[in-house]
Amino acid sequence: MITSIHMKWVRISVSLILILLTGPVAVAIGGEGVTRDWRTATRQSSGIAPKPGAHPDAVVQVYAARAFSWRGAFAVHTWIFIKPKNAKEYTVYEVMGWYAFGGGSALQIHNDEPDRYWFGAEPELLSDLRGEKATSAIQNIRAAVKAYPYADTYTTWPGPNSNTFTAFVTRNVPELAVDLPPTAIGKDYLPGGSFFGKAPSGGGAQFSILGALGVLVSADEGIEFNILGLSFGIDPGDLAIRLPGVGKLGLR
Repeated sequence: MITSIHMKWVRISVSLILILLTGPVAVAIGGEGVTRDWRTATRQSSGIAPKPGAHPDAVVQVYAARAFSWRGAFAVHTWIFIKPKNAKEYTVYEVMGWYAFGGGSALQIHNDEPDRYWFGAEPELLSDLRGEKATSAIQNIRAAVKAYPYADTYTTWPGPNSNTFTAFVTRNVPELAVDLPPTAIGKDYLPGGSFFGKAPSGGGAQFSILGALGVLVSADEGIEFNILGLSFGIDPGDLAIRLPGVGKLGLR
């Protein structure tokens, strides 16, 4: 009896995982986000961010773009940039694994164009603050970046990775109100081995076991379940569904 019940749950689990993999497989077959040669992949500006010289007000934006190579079928890479009032350059905050793999810091802080294509993948704007709201957020972003506990660590799955970093900052800067997509694998990796925390948007709550299994409920994200990093759910506020590999699909 025990063996029969055990095998039944194994079959159910395998079937569920195969269903959840249909999204990434469909994305891979369609070729979306699957960049194969980093040497020829474009890194040009997408033209989304305002030019700093023509926009004196403070600016904060958060972006996501499909990860490089086969990982793009499953996940996005996310990053944050700031421009204080009257600043002539943008400061980009992001975590990149190849620096950590080479013995350096995964956390990179540098001046750059913030809206570049991520090695051929077009960036998507997730949050945009201007003026006084941006000025207030910049102080909190700097403090959160300084407090990030995994600056020298990177693990592609389930984390900590680039999306773990972005989620850590957005949890601590709720005015960003960032709805990280279900493809932001690593966003559910809670720091310090915690099982409970705020949702990445900074509101609501979530339960997560090392970013590989959990659930979150929030006004921004809706209800989302995570099984082995493959996240799915519904977002009633945006009349949307959240699917692994595919991302967020809605009427708004």
